[in-house]
Amino acid sequence: MHKHGIGSFKYHVGISSLDQVATRQDRVCVLNILGGESSDVTPVGHAYSGGNVVFGTSPGRRGQVLETSLGEIPVYNNVREGLEAGHRFNCGVVYLPPSGARDGVAELIRVNPDLRKIFIVTEKLSVHDSREIRALGQQNGVDIFGGNSLGVADAYHQVRIGGALGGDSPGEALKAGSVAIFSNSGNFTTTIATYLRMSGWGTTTLISSGKDVYIQYAAPEFAFALANDARSKAAVLYVEPGGYYELDAHFTKPVVACVVGRWKSRLSRAVGHAGAMAGGDDDAAAKERWFMEKFGVDEVFTPDNPVVSAMGAVVTNIAHIPAALTAVMRENGARPDFAPESSLALKPWFGSNAGLTLPAGLDLPVVAAAMPYGEQIARLNRQIGIVLPRQTMKDVSGASQMDPKTQVTSLHGVSMLEAARLPMEANLALALLREAAGENDRALINAAVAAEVNLHGRPELAAAEAAREAGNAPNVVLAAAASLVGPRRAETARRICRLLTDRFVEAGLPSALDESFDLGHVAADPDLAALLVGPKPDPRAEALLDALQARGARSVFLRYLRSLGGHPTRDAVLATVATTLAWGPLMRKRISRLTAESLPWWLQLFGVLLGAAVPAEGHEADSFCGVPNVDLLGRRTLGEIGCLALLGREGAAGDVFVFETLIGLLLSNGPGTISAQGAKGAVSADGPESPERVQLNKAVIGFLSHAGYAHGGNGYEGIAFLIEQFRDAGLADPGDPDHDVDLEALADRTAADYARYKTDRKSAGSLDIQKIPGVNHPVFKDKAVNHDPREVWIHDLLAARGDTNAFHAYYRALVRALHEAGVSRTVYCVNIDAVIAALLLKMLWRPYQDGDFSGAALETAAFTIFLFARMLGCAAEVDDHTNRGRNMDTRTPASQCRFVA
Repeated sequence: MHKHGIGSFKYHVGISSLDQVATRQDRVCVLNILGGESSDVTPVGHAYSGGNVVFGTSPGRRGQVLETSLGEIPVYNNVREGLEAGHRFNCGVVYLPPSGARDGVAELIRVNPDLRKIFIVTEKLSVHDSREIRALGQQNGVDIFGGNSLGVADAYHQVRIGGALGGDSPGEALKAGSVAIFSNSGNFTTTIATYLRMSGWGTTTLISSGKDVYIQYAAPEFAFALANDARSKAAVLYVEPGGYYELDAHFTKPVVACVVGRWKSRLSRAVGHAGAMAGGDDDAAAKERWFMEKFGVDEVFTPDNPVVSAMGAVVTNIAHIPAALTAVMRENGARPDFAPESSLALKPWFGSNAGLTLPAGLDLPVVAAAMPYGEQIARLNRQIGIVLPRQTMKDVSGASQMDPKTQVTSLHGVSMLEAARLPMEANLALALLREAAGENDRALINAAVAAEVNLHGRPELAAAEAAREAGNAPNVVLAAAASLVGPRRAETARRICRLLTDRFVEAGLPSALDESFDLGHVAADPDLAALLVGPKPDPRAEALLDALQARGARSVFLRYLRSLGGHPTRDAVLATVATTLAWGPLMRKRISRLTAESLPWWLQLFGVLLGAAVPAEGHEADSFCGVPNVDLLGRRTLGEIGCLALLGREGAAGDVFVFETLIGLLLSNGPGTISAQGAKGAVSADGPESPERVQLNKAVIGFLSHAGYAHGGNGYEGIAFLIEQFRDAGLADPGDPDHDVDLEALADRTAADYARYKTDRKSAGSLDIQKIPGVNHPVFKDKAVNHDPREVWIHDLLAARGDTNAFHAYYRALVRALHEAGVSRTVYCVNIDAVIAALLLKMLWRPYQDGDFSGAALETAAFTIFLFARMLGCAAEVDDHTNRGRNMDTRTPASQCRFVA
């Protein structure tokens, strides 16, 4: 045994030098050797150390063995049985749970007089147990490491005891040299060794001290043993907040101290490694000062500010350790142990700038990967588009999510409040391409969808009219039309997309808008050419081509189509538009090939659904709702077309803005909505594991069939309510700031009437009390005043534009009046249905007052705008489910189903 002789070091230890921490002569017993962690790491350490584990314990499992590459390690019920079987050891490793660690240490010491070292992997030991363990070790001359340690290793001796230092291949990670490592973090112990090795510094002894509140073998013990180890010229310490061990350590050799965790000073309780508490004078900033005083430096070392002394340096980033160590050792006249092996600077094996132009510091060059990774990456680079793993998608979505704090949904990372700022065609691209469309893509989308809107003489219009005449709601009318846009309608266009993608990937097309791309690189394909052009002109194809030219739309694929001679087919023009739209997201692996090849079908469906909302008299051979086809295809935006379809006529100034704002707000409300579940269920039933069988039009019908008067059509309830309230108010123009209607008085009267109604119903013993449409819908039940974020956003947006809406202002006055009248304990919110009602009724108030728009037409309009918006959001859910889902994975298990009598 050795007594200390350095500084104020006050503990009795058996280890006088780091050379003695882990040796080839050590023999090891592992407690709980068959546990999950031990069974993984013990065989690796055993093999690296030449077979240093003699036996292990696991109560009730005597006779079992732990398989290793050097043979079997026997297992006994307890330590005494292993000793009685003739095994001898001087090191114990403890993998027991916290409640059993102290007893495990006591057992090792009590039954084995040869014991000299114990390594405790267990974390979160109580301070009481740790103190008892310390006392047991001191009384019996046993050095103890841990708890919460990944053990120790020695690169000179090629030994590892009690953990996973060096990882799965310690022989590769640990290279003999002159630097010792002492680290509060087990994983970073190995990481630091690797950083040093890459820079030419090898290691001697590596100790994962652990970072429980109580550290057994701490910095003072390490400093003592470091001073006596002739192999170690210097040391690296990785230090976390908590504890005063480092303050008491006296170093006689150069040290680089990496102090981390300044952010923990802002916390109010321990996180991660124990002891990292806020509010003490043992935080990261304090420890930086301790080491600066020890080393005689006044600043932290960085590559730009290399402050060092012969005694050491302080860093706060492990990446700076090698440079700091080299600088410190240069002050001591020492060079690295060997030539640097490499650099740990980022050397990406694959990458994508996602179309962004990056500064040189960020635009890292891609390097060839080591085998076998190089072959795998080459195959990955040949893959076109993303391939998503299939999983159960019940109540799950990779397209939409709702923020539980704000209750605002996002679609592909774009919140509905941001989507409300985008034009309708941009939101269509967001739904299917996962990116809001740029100017050129918007021109392509507007023309392609507009080409499908006028249904004059087409069977889709006949089906929609038959459904309308039968008295069906708008969702059923649209479903009747959608049923005719089946797989065969898009079959040829989808095949063209597939062939175009193959040919242009082979040709190395970088961008679908590259005007300089040489079409001569595209291989001749007779099958593709036969699909692209025909012997006679196709009027619909010619009309769409003219519209694209009028809009100034650019596309390599359209240029290729025109270069072939002959007459482009309608499917060819639609497919070239779709492939142009999909090319960028496809090459950036934002979408799958399946999504890209389905795009022509979606464009057809969206156009038909917009057109089918208009009765037959709005479809004429040369015009739609009075707008000439040439104007419709060549100039109108999707928002203008949608507004036209909604109103059946040209809207007034500002109507398109309101329409598109509502489309963005209503785009999605997450995968839990009834309409989204209908769409996902239709995909699930078709079997997305065979995606070619999924019928997109049927999925759209699934969404439409799951919309109704409560979910989708309930906006009309608000319109009817507003009409009733304003019937005798003399309101001429709800957009006039000087409308002369006392909205506060009107709201007070409504609140008083509703309060009497509730009182009368309760007096009659009735619990069936009708609610006011658009209010009495608390979003945040713990708030005294509720606000629907979407409604607040709309209000602020319109206020910034200087737009007045008497109906919206009335709703805001009403929720306060209801509270003041004692109808509700809290001020409820004006919900999004009320916003829809207020905005739509403002658009339609004058036609309604003039008798040009009936009450039934108002109801249809309120329902239809919901369908127009949600068809885009549900398309995103359909596409996501087709790419990710499993067959019939939206079913509820029988065990969760109930029978209600």
